[in-house]
Amino acid sequence: MAKQHISFNLNGKQVDTLVEPRELLVHTLRENLNLTGTHIGCESSHCGVCTVDMNGQSVKSCTVLAVQADKTEVKTVEGLADADGLHEVQKAFVEEHGLQCGFCTTGMMMRAYRFLQENPNPTEEEIRWGMSGNLCRCTGYQNIIKAVQTAAKNLQNANKSVETA
Repeated sequence: MAKQHISFNLNGKQVDTLVEPRELLVHTLRENLNLTGTHIGCESSHCGVCTVDMNGQSVKSCTVLAVQADKTEVKTVEGLADADGLHEVQKAFVEEHGLQCGFCTTGMMMRAYRFLQENPNPTEEEIRWGMSGNLCRCTGYQNIIKAVQTAAKNLQNANKSVETA
């Protein structure tokens, strides 16, 4: 089959690449674009380790065809940090030790990033529900929940600082 040209905004930069018509976005990110932060897990959307942000929504990139990313905005874990350093979500996962083996962590962080934009002041129950599409086999989730709570608090404080400046 002939490859198709796609163009999309990836972590704030325009990218152009050729993809097979049935190629999954997760493979394009990892193999064509060398962004290996997005992990491959179950390849059936159950685990969430491949979660990325696409046009303002969490998507599991193992169930999105790369051609569907044409003319979209995609953010991966590599796009969370900026010139000033780690994103508050990343900092909170480090601070609260919201990881153990680390395999699910990038998908958890990407889901937490979007979830906190949707719900900036969540309860513990809302966090558990909002993160429920991402699985972890190691941590028992408590530190992941703490990390999301800490990120929410830190993002709110950062927003207050910007508003008063």
